Amino acid sequence: MSDPDLPRFTFARVFTEWGLDPFLFIGTVWVTGLYLIGVVVLHRRGDRWPIGRTLAFVGAGMGGFVFATSSGISAYDTTLLSVHMVQHMILSMWVPLFLALGAPVTLALRTLPGSTKAGPRRWLLAVLHSRVVKVLSFPLLAFALYVLSPWALYFTGWYDASLDSVFVHEMMHIHLVLVGSLFFWPLMGIDPIPGRVGYPFRLLLVFLTLPFHAFLGVTIMSQDNLIGEKHYLLLREGPMGDWLPSIAAEQNLAGGILWASGELVGVVFFATLFVQWVRSSIKEAKQVDRRLDRQESRAAATRRPADG
Repeated sequence: MSDPDLPRFTFARVFTEWGLDPFLFIGTVWVTGLYLIGVVVLHRRGDRWPIGRTLAFVGAGMGGFVFATSSGISAYDTTLLSVHMVQHMILSMWVPLFLALGAPVTLALRTLPGSTKAGPRRWLLAVLHSRVVKVLSFPLLAFALYVLSPWALYFTGWYDASLDSVFVHEMMHIHLVLVGSLFFWPLMGIDPIPGRVGYPFRLLLVFLTLPFHAFLGVTIMSQDNLIGEKHYLLLREGPMGDWLPSIAAEQNLAGGILWASGELVGVVFFATLFVQWVRSSIKEAKQVDRRLDRQESRAAATRRPADG
């Protein structure tokens, strides 16, 4: 799958070695286009849609997906395990976070034709309330899938298969985004979907991902078995052998990237959850204040006739 003669990898190559994967790019255009059509429909009928949500979904979310699958990261993702690991973290954590913050389900419910009893809007509601979605979005199951998937990827034949097959490689990218979304959407997103739990439990689940990334990273760094060894040995027999680092050094760097980036992105998730929790608490406090004000007003109105 790799280009047999890529130039020496540098940071600048991330931004200069671009190439579009037709399947993934067309899918990206469709998803982004449908989201933007929904935003346009809302604005035309005079409804407001926060610009921050659009920037999160289109810019950081889908933009991050294009960057990970079309930039120099994609060009070198089957040549250097360390570059693949950067791609892995973008697809499994960064992209799901910002897709969730874009609230596409809420946008679809507000713009799809039909009602809660018939039409596309009804179909979407039926999917959201289906047993399959409820099971898949169950927090502990979603957490287990998110934690176990990387172990299955790197310690079975799955990763080797992704190096040999374009189709498996593409499906791996989609899988990383889907599993990440399945876990983080109910925790970080604002869409009305099953699996929503209280903020303390959300923080706990995010916290539990931190040692998982550290442990997986250390395991990759310390193990003697080389991931994708056959594929990477063949690359070093070709023209790129002059600049490619040793497989062991690459694997050590890849494990370190997984460890460090998992901690860094975890902090971003914690900060996002904390802000959401504070805003939710402020909103609930205002609602309580308004309810108490109404109760006091009704009590005062009933006392006045009696006093008179």
